[in-house]
Amino acid sequence: MKNDFLGRSLTVMNDLTVEEQLFLYNQTKRLKAKWANKEDLTEFQIKNQTGIYIVFLESSTRTKESFINASKFHKNAKINIFESEHSSFNKNESYIDTFNMLTGYSDYSIFIIRSKLEGTCKLLDEKVSEFASRHNLPHPSFINAGDGKHEHPTQEILDEFTFLEQMDFSNEYIHIALIGDLLHGRTVHSKVEGLKIFKNVEVDLIAPEELQMPKHYISKMKQKGYNVRIFSSIEEYLKQGKKANIWYFTRLQLERMGEDILEKEHILRKSVTFTKEFLPLISENVKFYHPLPRHKTYPTIPTFLDPLPLNGWEKQAINGYWTRIILLSMFGGALTAPFDTSRKNVEINEEDFIIPAPIKDGKKGLLSEGKRGIKPIENGTVIDHIAKGQKSEKIYETIMKIRKILKFYNIDSADGIFRSADGRLKGYISLPDVHLSKKEIKKLSAISPNTTVNIIEGGRVKEKYRISLPPIIYGFEELRCKNENCITNPQNNENVQVSFIRNEENELICEYCETPHTFEEIWRF
Repeated sequence: MKNDFLGRSLTVMNDLTVEEQLFLYNQTKRLKAKWANKEDLTEFQIKNQTGIYIVFLESSTRTKESFINASKFHKNAKINIFESEHSSFNKNESYIDTFNMLTGYSDYSIFIIRSKLEGTCKLLDEKVSEFASRHNLPHPSFINAGDGKHEHPTQEILDEFTFLEQMDFSNEYIHIALIGDLLHGRTVHSKVEGLKIFKNVEVDLIAPEELQMPKHYISKMKQKGYNVRIFSSIEEYLKQGKKANIWYFTRLQLERMGEDILEKEHILRKSVTFTKEFLPLISENVKFYHPLPRHKTYPTIPTFLDPLPLNGWEKQAINGYWTRIILLSMFGGALTAPFDTSRKNVEINEEDFIIPAPIKDGKKGLLSEGKRGIKPIENGTVIDHIAKGQKSEKIYETIMKIRKILKFYNIDSADGIFRSADGRLKGYISLPDVHLSKKEIKKLSAISPNTTVNIIEGGRVKEKYRISLPPIIYGFEELRCKNENCITNPQNNENVQVSFIRNEENELICEYCETPHTFEEIWRF
């Protein structure tokens, strides 16, 4: 059983279990108490020769400086700081090659990375760990300090610790209002997983429609049992009865917005900015939080609130130093846990999309279809039920997509659109003397799920399969993530293939940036 956190990474909040998060928060509580009492703090300091690499490929002040100072707490660590404007990373050099090289320079390596490219830490954790295994090196740790509009798990950690402090470290219940730019705000996206440390969760989402939380995050909250309510403005929220005692504000991230949204900037700001006339409408036990920094001209939490008791954001910011010390303590091996800290790999049955189907006695080469214009074949494959129930244009488009991606265009074959026994239209491709490999069947299932594959031998159906959307899709050069800021996007020059995981709602989630896709959206054609 493994009890240390060496080689563990924090690329997204879900990399830490609830038990591991609570361990981190309890250790932070202990550290702060010992510091306040002027007690010895060496038990929290990294003892081995660890290289801490602070790599900010996107400009930052508060997060970077808090990590620099947290790293200095660990006196044995070797600290290396890469400035984004001067770093060799801006010379189109491969991220993977660079971090592979750096991994060999210390007994243990911890990389703290901020990047505009979403999924950067996930990719590096995967690829550099493979490099370390090939050369019998200790696995490095990667900490995501923010990637695009995806996640910011280290901010989430300091937020959750601060919420616990407010509630005397009870994790029985939380009622929180998330306010501001919920569309682009990576700190609120991390809360989908971060809030699961609480046994009962109520979340109020306050933002105009243009800046509201993405639907897939709302869906994940509901799946976790959170009670979610949606409001378009602070004014609307204050008119109803039940209000949260924790208000979490975010700034409007104008740099990530299109012209259509920027035209409404004034209206959008007003809907999520707290004003003096709102003060009498909130209770005394409310605390306001903000990841900081605020916009100096248009802060969603105006500065007139700074001296008031509802100011929780200043203590929140300070907690970033303490929680990041502990995170480094854990990944640097200084702290061990009284439970198993091994990486928990999720087992996926990659074959659960192929279901054998019964064969009707005497069915010969799909003769019933041949009567409608396609000659039965002696040997080969017949793909049936393509885009069943769709309009003829959609069915034809799917047939052409199958032919193009599976490269059937040079094969002597036939296709058509027919009406099934239940009256719905369906597509059909007949492929004489062609036998699909398992990889081709998997590709077909991701192009056109709910299709039937018939294997024909001696003029009869020998095998028949119904295929659905696979649980994981990878290894096909034609795949693409639609998110332009994903690390897998070809224009980002990392030469990595995207892969997708099917969720409970039959969406395909990019493994790196976690953008949801329909099966039609994952192909380049």
